[in-house]
Amino acid sequence: MKKLLLSVIALSSLTSAMAQCSDIFISEYVEGTNNNKALELYNPTNHAIALNNNYRMVRYNNGTTAAAGEANPQAMISLGTHVMQPYTTWVIVIDRRDATQTSGTNIVVDPGLIAIADTFLCSDYNVSYTMNFNGNDAVSLQKTTDGGSTWNYIDIFGMMGDAAMVSSASWSDQAPYDGSVGTWWTLNHTLIRKSTVTGGVTVNPSPEFIVTAEYDSLPVNTWTNLHIHTCVCNTGINEIDNSVTISIYPNPSNSDFTTISANEPIEMVEVYNVLGEMVMNKRSSNISNKMIIENRSLIKGVYFVKAHFAKNKVKTIKLSIQ
Repeated sequence: MKKLLLSVIALSSLTSAMAQCSDIFISEYVEGTNNNKALELYNPTNHAIALNNNYRMVRYNNGTTAAAGEANPQAMISLGTHVMQPYTTWVIVIDRRDATQTSGTNIVVDPGLIAIADTFLCSDYNVSYTMNFNGNDAVSLQKTTDGGSTWNYIDIFGMMGDAAMVSSASWSDQAPYDGSVGTWWTLNHTLIRKSTVTGGVTVNPSPEFIVTAEYDSLPVNTWTNLHIHTCVCNTGINEIDNSVTISIYPNPSNSDFTTISANEPIEMVEVYNVLGEMVMNKRSSNISNKMIIENRSLIKGVYFVKAHFAKNKVKTIKLSIQ
């Protein structure tokens, strides 16, 4: 059996190890009704990352130990050969697309979620049950650098091991965080990684998994934020200002113009490509809460729109040109 390299550090106060903007991590978790299951990965680096079967997802049913989960071939699945460009996301959805299935475990994924997916991972239990996760399952993202002889944790969602067995269907938001008290978070919710998180959890959380430490919660069957992730790896900590909200319409866009709206007057807008090069800037002549930019000169791809406000406030949002 191929061994797994466990990145265990013998410090009792250490509950996780964070890699600073150095490798992909889970940026969004969707645990919805029926088969509405999705994971979003984010590349926080300034270079492209080729998955090339060097990455895999592993599910630990009901928080089973790593040894039990990784010894079962059905618990893991390769992520394929996709290339993630800098500061972009990749959305994985469970492969339940058969529209003839209207009931039971094979019920079709919501069409809105299907439309957002970049790839679909196998849902056949005889092949892989990785994406059949529920609120009390742990999931790890792993990477190999030697062709699969050893695997390293680069992110862990949940907690593995006997102590990780939640007392109900979900981890919760109050101590002891096992679902016995408080609000269930990992069941029937969408969870978005906080913008200040710069890398994955590489050590199994101990003594508990505190989901609220790194994730924000949205209602069940919410996936409007998929493909839009804000991270200080790209924007800078001074650009995460919760007092400012910004939106772009349409996004993704295949039109010649894009409207940027905010809750404060916009003084200037800059547009950057994934290499960090400024490709457009526009200063408002009549400052208002909306600005229209002409994007007909932008080629298909992902861009970052940086809006400037009074008192040196800055906010960045992703724009996809199709």
